[in-house]
Amino acid sequence: MTFNTNAKAVLGGLALAALGATAAGADQLTFAIGHPPGSYLITGGEAFAETVETETGGKLTAKVFPMSLLSMAETSAGLREGMADMGTVMSTYFTAEFPHTNMILDGSMMLGDMGREAAAVAGLAYAPAMAEFVMTKCPECSAEFAAENQVYTGAAGTPGYALNCTKPVVTLEDLSGARLRIGGANWARWSEAVGATPVTMSGNEMLEALAQGVLDCIILSVPDVQNFGMGESVKHITMGAPGGVYVASLANMNLDTWNGLSEDERRAVMKGAAEASAISTWAYQAGEESVLSKVAAEGVTVHQADPAVIAKTAEFAAADREALVALYAEKGVSRAEEMLADFEQLLEKWVGLTQGVADAEELADLYWTELYSKIDVAAHGS
Repeated sequence: MTFNTNAKAVLGGLALAALGATAAGADQLTFAIGHPPGSYLITGGEAFAETVETETGGKLTAKVFPMSLLSMAETSAGLREGMADMGTVMSTYFTAEFPHTNMILDGSMMLGDMGREAAAVAGLAYAPAMAEFVMTKCPECSAEFAAENQVYTGAAGTPGYALNCTKPVVTLEDLSGARLRIGGANWARWSEAVGATPVTMSGNEMLEALAQGVLDCIILSVPDVQNFGMGESVKHITMGAPGGVYVASLANMNLDTWNGLSEDERRAVMKGAAEASAISTWAYQAGEESVLSKVAAEGVTVHQADPAVIAKTAEFAAADREALVALYAEKGVSRAEEMLADFEQLLEKWVGLTQGVADAEELADLYWTELYSKIDVAAHGS
């Protein structure tokens, strides 16, 4: 998406006007999410809207635009230019803009070294750890978003990533030369390490590419196979590799819009972000088993990765943790080792906190009390 200089000036000046009146004394936020209607992120966005309206007594509302106002590839620039008040930003699409944020996302395969307890709550723990890190431990991350005229307010995470394929891709031999759509740099490096060919494309392009045979597999969480309507093309799912999770910047807000909110309204936004994060992240985690059962009943073959693939993946993850420091130093991240160490402590904390959580409501309470309620809304984003 490109904008001329005049358009940028006009849109920047009118960002507050995007808070359109919906009723006497009420303002409405426009919330762009590049996922299709009915997907888990949309459900989370709708929970955000309900919470904000309740918390403000209807003075502030939000309208979710699924896969319409802005696509995933357009959302960051659209927020910057005031095309929407809020949006779900896939920061890995923008490597130059968000290097500090993306380094933490790029390290998600560290979950593989944390045992079964971590694997069981992968997204439930990584999302709040990511949100806490960005909002409290990483001024560089906040500065990256501010440079794009955005404020970060929350995260949503997936369960571990799997291979969703048109043919069996289970062994190292199967992986050799296979064309794999990747959603982050870590999965690109893993693909190359196992002899496959990584392919980068927008999530909105995956379905057509898979259906046309451009791709052999998509590295993706199993629930997103259904969220993006790829069930008819995916015939084989391989669990156990490559692992790692994806965490979206769930509810980024245009900085001018944020600055136009009162502290009470900002606090309502944070409460809404906690609810949205819990609802969508729980849906992903809980949805994996039900989706696997559903697709198996429909004829999809579910495999476990060959032991040689699992061993190669563990070998890669251990080496890649060290490689991240050098890799991101080249991208201007000067505190890479310190940042990774700080994040690992947060992740360990959240792995412990999320053990035994029974449902989305309990998860939302946990996120709110342990993180989102503690954000200083007066200072955040400034």
